[in-house]
Amino acid sequence: MNSPSVTSFYPVICSEHLAESLEFYTTLFGFEKTFQSDWYVSLRRPEPPYYELALLDADHPTMPEAYRRPAQGLLLNLEVDDVDAEHARLVDGAGLTPVLPLRSEDFGQRHFIVADPDGVLVDIITPIKPSPEFADAFGGPAGGPADGG
Repeated sequence: MNSPSVTSFYPVICSEHLAESLEFYTTLFGFEKTFQSDWYVSLRRPEPPYYELALLDADHPTMPEAYRRPAQGLLLNLEVDDVDAEHARLVDGAGLTPVLPLRSEDFGQRHFIVADPDGVLVDIITPIKPSPEFADAFGGPAGGPADGG
């Protein structure tokens, strides 16, 4: 069986707070609107590779009735060059409250987590060198994300 030719792939978050979520992702994370209606918003980062995200009113009839609820258990990973600078900008500057404080992990990440208006988690990450215990799990000759592996 052949896999399809994929031309696009992006998450669509079912939201009970569409306007607030739109403000969250555009103001704090630099997404721009490419389409907006009263029940759906398409967003895209303005620079290559143009990452996309969409927001959908959880009660809209386009969703099967049994699934009309806000997203739960969703974690969006956002890798950045300098997680400490993003922490200062988002927590100290914008007043967001982390649901996981800034910390370095043995598995090769320095990160913190915030929640959007619907409770979708956004994990702000900078890859770092993993501990020797985790380095072999990355494969490749470099041995870890901070080394390009």
